[in-house]
Amino acid sequence: MRHALRVLSLLLLPGLLLAQSPATVQRAVQSITPDDIRRRIGIIADDSMRGRDTPSPELEKVAAYIASEFRRMGLKPGGDNGTFLQRYALDRVQFVPESSVAFVHGGGDVTLAYGRDFVFSDNMFERGDFAGDLVLLTGTMGAVTSLDTAALAGKMVVVTARLRNRTDRQRLLSWRPAGLIGLTSAPDSQWTMMAERSNRPQLRDPSRRVGPPLVLTVRSAALAPVLTRLGVDSTAVQQAAQSGAPLTARPLGGAQLHVHGRIRTVERNSAPNAVGILEGSDPRLKGEYVVLSAHMDHVGVGRPVNGDSIYNGADDDASGTIAVVEAAEAFAQLQPRPKRSIIFLTVSGEEKGLWGSAYFADHPPVPIGDIVANLNADMVGRNWKDTIVVIGKEHSDLGATLNRVGAAHPELRMQPIDDLWPQENFYGRSDHYNFARKGVPILFFFNGTHPDYHRPSDSVDKIDAEKESRIVKLLFYLGLDVAHAAARPKWNPDSYKQIVTSAAMP
Repeated sequence: MRHALRVLSLLLLPGLLLAQSPATVQRAVQSITPDDIRRRIGIIADDSMRGRDTPSPELEKVAAYIASEFRRMGLKPGGDNGTFLQRYALDRVQFVPESSVAFVHGGGDVTLAYGRDFVFSDNMFERGDFAGDLVLLTGTMGAVTSLDTAALAGKMVVVTARLRNRTDRQRLLSWRPAGLIGLTSAPDSQWTMMAERSNRPQLRDPSRRVGPPLVLTVRSAALAPVLTRLGVDSTAVQQAAQSGAPLTARPLGGAQLHVHGRIRTVERNSAPNAVGILEGSDPRLKGEYVVLSAHMDHVGVGRPVNGDSIYNGADDDASGTIAVVEAAEAFAQLQPRPKRSIIFLTVSGEEKGLWGSAYFADHPPVPIGDIVANLNADMVGRNWKDTIVVIGKEHSDLGATLNRVGAAHPELRMQPIDDLWPQENFYGRSDHYNFARKGVPILFFFNGTHPDYHRPSDSVDKIDAEKESRIVKLLFYLGLDVAHAAARPKWNPDSYKQIVTSAAMP
């Protein structure tokens, strides 16, 4: 019996070696301090960083600073070519108004002048000539089961249907029309501003491919005579969109739209994500990854408010960025390391449209299927002292895990609470969304907005670093729990269908 117990203890020894002692964990947690958080936020939200716009030299400085911190901590580079930086292309393009024009053939030929009658409302195309049969799309995107979406491929679709959210737009794009035409009844003054804004050089969305469909906004008055001759009842069309009627597509008598679209590249650039990896200690589980993320960009220099034009973004999202850096420093101290590997990610381009996280999710340094969870921090340095909103708790068992971890650490005095603003759709408005749409369970730590949101007054002196230190400790304990769990987090099946499957549906 004694020999058997000795053999059993030897068999268990590798597993024992993979668990940190309470003293080791406490030493790591104690490295997360208010002073450190305040100091680091002060570095990246200083006036000298000029609001960390994407792209900008100051954003590059912030990325280099975070990369140097990851290197100092002994993390493994997760960026390009053995570095801590992953880069994505950013082209700035400009429409060429004098060479852009549209024609309607059929239903009475009509010429639409660029700037007077229409503008391009999307710049994801190369210069060229585009044409297709006109089709009218009416109703709401809620029910599309009876619609022959394949019949919309290659067509110029006049969209009067009501689009409820980003997913509706993505589905519409997936049907591969040649063009999408939105109608507007904007008054002359508003239209003039829209046209002037359209003519300025603009960055392209690096997360999307360049190519069809062509997207136009056309003044209703310019196209109304054609639609009337083709038998379109404008009043009935508006009622269908407002009433929630089923989505329908109606060919417009063989009429065609031809567009000469001219665009030129005025600048080629790129932007960084910073990626550090702490390799796990378990021979099997180290091939799975927990991602802690935040966005390091803000909106740059803008309209002066009370004489200040630098939008520092101390809470949005220097607070989340430094939460990731602080957590990385704590995790790096653990010996042995967590069983699963952990990726520490700070992205750029969030304020432009979740660009950096979209690129990372499409080009991860490890297979996306090996990422078991994303814990995202966006604005965690303000508002209530002892609570933090955690969005997405109801969509996977990560919510139950968080509740359990929070209850196990009453010394943190930090209560994770559910989404207080579901009508605001914050779930789709930060970087975790790009992981969720790929099937990765997420939690989004968020203290809500405040009067300083996207204003120069979102400054370092208003950060509650003591509160943030407790949130980072909660993130640390949660990440450690997920990294050690026997099973990876699981989606709620209905949520998976709603968030992941519906986003991928044609």
